[in-house]
Amino acid sequence: MKRLIGLLALFSLLAGCASGVIDPNGYDETGTASYYGAKHHGNKTASGEPFNQNALTAAHRRLPFGTQVKVTNLNNDKSVVVRINDRGPHTRGRLIDLSRKAAEQLGMISSGTARVRVQAMSN
Repeated sequence: MKRLIGLLALFSLLAGCASGVIDPNGYDETGTASYYGAKHHGNKTASGEPFNQNALTAAHRRLPFGTQVKVTNLNNDKSVVVRINDRGPHTRGRLIDLSRKAAEQLGMISSGTARVRVQAMSN
C-alpha cells in the first residue's frame, strides 16, 4: 500500500511539473517581455519554422503555436499583435520573448525588456 501511495504521489508531482500547452481562451497575463534578434535569425524555432527577426512573432512557454496575442507595453501604452511560433523565454521571470520587429513597435529596443500585458486574441 505504501508503494502504491508513493507511486501516485510521484505521478502527481510529475503531472504538476509538466509544462503542457494551455487553452488560450481568456488568456490575459502581465509580466516582463524581452526580445531576441540577430544571433537567432534563421535558426529553427520550436514550431519548426525559421526564426525571422523582422516578423511579428514571439516565444511563449505554454500558449499553442499559431496563437495571436496582443502585447501592450505598460510603460508607454504601445501595442502589437504577434503570433506564437516558439517556446521560451528561457530566462526566469520573463513572460514572453518577442521578435526584434515586435520589440521595435513596442519601443523597448534600448531597454531590452519591458513590463507588458499579454492578451490572447479571439479567433
